[in-house]
Amino acid sequence: MRIVQNHYGKSRVRVARLVRQKDRHDFHEMTIAIQLEGDFESSYTEGDNSRVLPTDTMKNTVYALAQDPAVTHPESFGLLLGRHFLDTQPQVTRARIELAEHVWQRHGRFSFTGGNAHRRIARISRMRDETAIEAGVEGFLLLKTAGSAFEGFLKDEYTTLRETRDRILATSLDAVWRYTGEDISWTTSWYGVIKLMTDTFAEHESKSIQHTLYAMGETVLAQCEHVAEIRLTMPNKHYLPVISNDVFCPTDEPHGLIEAVISR
Repeated sequence: MRIVQNHYGKSRVRVARLVRQKDRHDFHEMTIAIQLEGDFESSYTEGDNSRVLPTDTMKNTVYALAQDPAVTHPESFGLLLGRHFLDTQPQVTRARIELAEHVWQRHGRFSFTGGNAHRRIARISRMRDETAIEAGVEGFLLLKTAGSAFEGFLKDEYTTLRETRDRILATSLDAVWRYTGEDISWTTSWYGVIKLMTDTFAEHESKSIQHTLYAMGETVLAQCEHVAEIRLTMPNKHYLPVISNDVFCPTDEPHGLIEAVISR
């Protein structure tokens, strides 16, 4: 018997950081998951914990390092955490850090609102000779009431869906893109990619969600040289006509699920 693969870590570590500027306060809140890979087999096969860093220590490390200025960006905070575990734990070969930021919108110098349903995310996979950095968004709601059709699709004896040249197109977008390096302005880049996707969604004459999904990914890769690849997941949130084409019944179950990875 042998262990083929193993990893362990701490999940759902919630941390908030208040940064007091002279004229305002900045507030950042994240949920973090840490997974370590390395030479831990003896802890499974022999009960030897001498190389096991307690997951409670991982949680405490998040809070300790949250005092660093890097906490203002999930990507840079993830890089900081990954580097810490590799530098201090020689038995670790890979540190995987996933971060989800709850985006608080500024309402005043010292007040914020948290009405947005979406989350900014970052995923860091750090090894001693290689680092992979991904950023993205989860649950980003998009809706357009014109410029969307769905016709010319395959039909069989069970098809009841009617073709349409005018429908509401709505989705809850999950997107993750992989960066080419580390020398990037994380927040500027994140908002830039979000704007490119939302502008394309709004302006694209859609023949299907697949059609618009590809246009969104293609635009990001064409205009962002620092993005190597992007994965988009777009469930179809239906608005079913009830009266004419003015009154609708919103429903998201069951729903179509469209996903693609677009690369250079």
